[in-house]
Amino acid sequence: MLGILGQKAGMSQIFKEDGKCIPVTSIIAGPCYVVQVKEKDKEGYRAVQLGYLDKKEKRTTKALAGHFKKANVAAKKFVREIRIDGDDQFEIGQIIALDMFKEGDFVDVTGMSIGKGFQGGMKRYGWSGGPRTHGGMNHRGPGSVGTNTTPGRILRGHGLPGHMGNRKTTVQNLELIKVDKENNILMVKGAIPGHKGCYVEVRKAKKK
Repeated sequence: MLGILGQKAGMSQIFKEDGKCIPVTSIIAGPCYVVQVKEKDKEGYRAVQLGYLDKKEKRTTKALAGHFKKANVAAKKFVREIRIDGDDQFEIGQIIALDMFKEGDFVDVTGMSIGKGFQGGMKRYGWSGGPRTHGGMNHRGPGSVGTNTTPGRILRGHGLPGHMGNRKTTVQNLELIKVDKENNILMVKGAIPGHKGCYVEVRKAKKK
């Protein structure tokens, strides 16, 4: 099993024995329930569909309600697919906890970044802006964005003011500082995407 689903609880700090302060983010991870198992001979890859956090059945679409009923699992608020490595076998309805993680491991955390609405180029891309003295009238505007006569147009991919945030974002290689299996809490070093209470996917790091 390569990952688990959870919810961002907020940020704090932990002091080590040498007095060093480490900023951490607390994640309430699991318990998750296996809703569906996908096998290589049928779907072409091995994965399990996990469900996290119960919700009222009347707030569930009929299609999803039938899906959960088939798995004999209560309706879930957050459902995601996690790939499987190795030959481990999983059953529908099985509970997934934090047994796969230990302190010192590295994880990748995926979530929706905080939405910031419509923003200008200086905030969105870190532009320096125009001159602020000697009669400069264009302080925070985009200024000249095209090329000269050739090719005489704005090149594709050029940054412009627009909607910022509220995108699926992954922060990689975060160290697990503490794993509290009794209370289903993971503490990772540094910040993760999203606001307090947002749903996240915690997977074992791909690049470590």
